[in-house]
Amino acid sequence: MSQRRRRSLALLTSGVLALPLLAGCGSPDDEGGRAAGQDIGAAARPMVADGGVMRWAVDALPDTLNTFQADADATTTRIAGAVLPALFTLNAQGRPVANPDYLEKAEVVEREPKQVVLYKLNQQAVWSDGREIGAPDFVAQWRALNGRDSAYWTARNAGYERIEKIERGRDDLEVKVTFAKPYADWRSLFTPLYPKQVTGTPEAFNEGARGALKVTAGPFGLGAVDKKNATVALSRNPRWWGQPAKLDTLVLAAVPRAERPAALAAGKLDIAEVDRAGAERIALALRDAKRGAGAAGKPAHGPGSAVTPAQALRSWALAHGSAEEQAEDEKAARKRNADAVATYAAEQKALGGFRVRKSLEPAYTQLALNGASGPLADERVRRAIARVLDRQALAEAVLKPLGLPARPVGSHLALAGQRAYADNSGALGGRDTRAAQALLADAGWRKGAPLGDAAAGARAGGEARPAGDDSKTARPAGDATGNDGLYVVGQEGEKNPGRLPVAERGRYPGDGVYAADADGEVVDADTASARRGGAALLAPAPLAALQEASLVDQAEAPAAGARDDGKKRADEDAEAADAKEGDGREPAAGVPAKGTPAPARQVRTSGTLLAKDGKTLSLRFVLPSGPGSEALRTVGDRIAQMLRGIGISTELTKVPDESFFKDHIASGEYDLALYSWPATAYPATDARPIFAKPEPAADGSLLVEQNYTRVGTDHIDQLFDQALGELNEDESRELMKKADARIWAAAGSIPLYQRPELVAVKPGVSNAGAFGLGTPRYQDIGWKKAGAGGPGGAGKN
Repeated sequence: MSQRRRRSLALLTSGVLALPLLAGCGSPDDEGGRAAGQDIGAAARPMVADGGVMRWAVDALPDTLNTFQADADATTTRIAGAVLPALFTLNAQGRPVANPDYLEKAEVVEREPKQVVLYKLNQQAVWSDGREIGAPDFVAQWRALNGRDSAYWTARNAGYERIEKIERGRDDLEVKVTFAKPYADWRSLFTPLYPKQVTGTPEAFNEGARGALKVTAGPFGLGAVDKKNATVALSRNPRWWGQPAKLDTLVLAAVPRAERPAALAAGKLDIAEVDRAGAERIALALRDAKRGAGAAGKPAHGPGSAVTPAQALRSWALAHGSAEEQAEDEKAARKRNADAVATYAAEQKALGGFRVRKSLEPAYTQLALNGASGPLADERVRRAIARVLDRQALAEAVLKPLGLPARPVGSHLALAGQRAYADNSGALGGRDTRAAQALLADAGWRKGAPLGDAAAGARAGGEARPAGDDSKTARPAGDATGNDGLYVVGQEGEKNPGRLPVAERGRYPGDGVYAADADGEVVDADTASARRGGAALLAPAPLAALQEASLVDQAEAPAAGARDDGKKRADEDAEAADAKEGDGREPAAGVPAKGTPAPARQVRTSGTLLAKDGKTLSLRFVLPSGPGSEALRTVGDRIAQMLRGIGISTELTKVPDESFFKDHIASGEYDLALYSWPATAYPATDARPIFAKPEPAADGSLLVEQNYTRVGTDHIDQLFDQALGELNEDESRELMKKADARIWAAAGSIPLYQRPELVAVKPGVSNAGAFGLGTPRYQDIGWKKAGAGGPGGAGKN
């Protein structure tokens, strides 16, 4: 299946970066609006010291160094950016521009009868083995990635399959590429460019570049990969023809995000992306340093800060009490706590010298609505959910506390600052609760609708709660501890909130409620369920409470003759029971005797929740549970509250990070979910598989590519295809805007906010930090010289 390299997995939780880094701040009159600026401690090269080592945190050591393989990750991309040719980088507005370190010129020289692009390479550009970069490398990469040879294990070949041939020009430094079909995103090709030693054969491509790159051509070369210490060393390339790298060595160290503040404090890291909690620790450390914190007394934050005076006194008493075993345990606990407080205080003192650089990542978080089946298969329901969301409030909840611009994202295909950006959300419509309610009513969802017996405990469009699931504590419907919103209509039609009339109320070790069976007799709920061959007349209490259900009169009180018939049957049942040998049991205290006339027949309704066909509109909302995903969970809670306001209930399900994508998003086991997509300079290529209409497979499943919402249309696909083949950039961009408007209208995914980028840096770090939309210039990263307007030389060794 042809598609760009999958970059979604590592983006699904809030703390992970897995995308190429783009560029900074657009001008106020830029067509794409203003981007969030970079915060990288920018310094001119003369102000940066020559030499030194810098340690930069990554999430993990890469499984492969080949960015075109399926298991490539963010670290693979970072290494490639430092050691391999990038023919095009992205400027301040996220637009591709030729990289003069590798290209003298690259342009379309023919459009008819076929598109031809001519590359003129930098005459000084050579691989680390001394061979010039040239046409043979282009040809080998094209053959590996065009999809015609299945022996190559590729996960990304879009664009390469459109190439008809590659020819040498006047020499190997001129490369002429002829396309069989026009390709607007031709600048996306051959970045990174691998040497022919990697792409020339399937064996070399599949295995040769997984753990090593013997030949490179960047400002850095690949040094030692130390799996024991989880580090990759990048060393200055002695054959580099451009401006030399300022650092001697750039070390990429795999450190989990939760451990990064401690690693920064211990001097094991100089630069690290951190989550909000880590950023707050550094802010507190800086505040305490300015205030001269550190005097004796109770810690203001961290371990020990929540201990009350009473708790401290009790702990002291236990540690000095006469119960020796208990005293020893308490002394050990006090020592552990004291050590934790001391360690935290020392770390905070060290962190006081760091700062957090802030921008917005080139990625946006979206609410995904799975349209494969159930209520969300109806576009009206998806549109209603989208129109009840307060996207501005959600953006502010995440970004405002960090001091970052809190604007909702208006495009699926670009971010503010990029030329392709335009707010197309008007195609769906703004926030409008009445419009949302009208859409739901048109789709047949009503409040106060009757609920069928079979719907008790089941989700509309989803699976029923598994038998024996006790994740919520059940309460009897008539429990005196509270009113679950149930009403029972008595013989005379009066409503008794939450309880049966006192004379008719009973207890039973099962459901704890009594109901009328098919013959009008009062029996326990288990018996009623067995006689009907289905669920009990009353819903389980947790669901009843969730639904705020009410019981209403279904029929008038039975006529006297009917009551007499019922009494006659009850008497006959009683006589039959008495006739049984050895049955001398007496009814339990408070339990209505068999044959007691029952209240009128009752039916459950959905109350304030929406229902249709006997089922409430309840959706499974899946969120990651791991550290660093707090922002997603906060946003998820707020969305659930917004939906509750119009009668839609949500079942918030928190799952481990490692299973969130594979077992839920990719497999379609969710109704609602929050995850992120990266921005791209090539939306016609990169975004197409994300929004392509799913196609039926031979086995009956859906081929969804990367469209995990399963929502798409033929028209959207056609607009992508037209844009991909349109060489006029203005017209191609307009086609993308039209596609985005239709993606909004389909309401499969609702962009919410651009993700925050928080990077902790040691004093003196220059030209590195929160890159925003910017591609790093690895050769400019280094330590500021001492006396050059700030602290410097911190990493020189």
